Amino acid sequence: MNEEFVEMALLYDFYGGVLTPRQQEIMDLYYMKDYSLGEIGELLSTSRQAVFDNLKRAKVQLRDMEDRLGLVKRFRTDSEKKTKVLGNLDGIIKALEREQGKEKIIEKLREIREYIQTATGG
Repeated sequence: MNEEFVEMALLYDFYGGVLTPRQQEIMDLYYMKDYSLGEIGELLSTSRQAVFDNLKRAKVQLRDMEDRLGLVKRFRTDSEKKTKVLGNLDGIIKALEREQGKEKIIEKLREIREYIQTATGG
């Protein structure tokens, strides 16, 4: 998938509410439903250029919000950290499973792992 589409989808998920209803509709049609500018223009009874201008303004607004708030960056960082922590816990659990008499530690590590997954929606 095109990197811009992924970026815009994330930005839209986090900040789409700041856009006008028209911009939201255009963003949805263009990025989520893969309509062309011409198709959107026909659907909304406007010119391709008007669609392009609305889309461009929406992208600027979304990127500006991210520059100010940084929620998408934080989301990506937190997701990477979560993946790393869960991977480390899995490695510890597997190593301890090979040894005997470590059941209590394994149980606690599994509880931690489950908590992290539940708390972070993963």
